[in-house]
Amino acid sequence: MDKTEVLPCRVKEISGKRYRCYFELTLAVIGGKWKPIILYHLSLASAVRFGELRRGMPDVTERMLTRQLRELEADGLVHREVYREVPPRVEYSLTEMGRSLIPLLLQMRAWGVDYEKFLGADVIFQKEGYERPDMTECGQGTCT
Repeated sequence: MDKTEVLPCRVKEISGKRYRCYFELTLAVIGGKWKPIILYHLSLASAVRFGELRRGMPDVTERMLTRQLRELEADGLVHREVYREVPPRVEYSLTEMGRSLIPLLLQMRAWGVDYEKFLGADVIFQKEGYERPDMTECGQGTCT
């Protein structure tokens, strides 16, 4: 058997991110429990207010949602628009770079559907309120 030695790549650093490979960079930007879900929710509308995001993700704390949105904004995936009106209104939307992640996120969702079937859960969660494999968007916080 031919043994190929796997050598680590050299460390790269750009925009405050240190990484050795592109997987590591990608996960540094979109990794974690909430960022993919935030990006998915933002993909469902042209602009989303903070409260709408919060209602769609009932298990996330306000502090965590704020932090994750700030990081996604700093990384150039989310645009934050502040409207100078009373009361103030803030809307979030995906940038072009953020929108480029949607096919990847949809593939991850499809993999989750397949994995759920693999686990045998495709017949367990048929009641109302559960996300179904054929759903194209989340409703009432059922996808988090």
